[in-house]
Amino acid sequence: MQTTILYIGRDPEITTVMNRLLNARPEWKGICVCTDEEAVEICQAQQIDLALLGNGIDAECEKALRAKLTVLKPGIKIIQHYGGGSGLLYGEIITALQV
Repeated sequence: MQTTILYIGRDPEITTVMNRLLNARPEWKGICVCTDEEAVEICQAQQIDLALLGNGIDAECEKALRAKLTVLKPGIKIIQHYGGGSGLLYGEIITALQV
């Protein structure tokens, strides 16, 4: 069974890289977007197991986004990912999924 991971970031180039990294593992399905509106639409339409919040999301937007996603998907795991190597990304995801 695949784990669906939603990445929300503001930088289109980083979002493209995240899409490639998340979809490089067959056990993961990565969906990467740059706007909160897209993130909400995806959460309404699909099962999401984990949301990654990336660079460029200010504290106010993060708070509102966490609230919206939690209402749409109670129990969704939401973590911050602000960069680092792919090993750090994989470690963060594995840890979040095990909790």
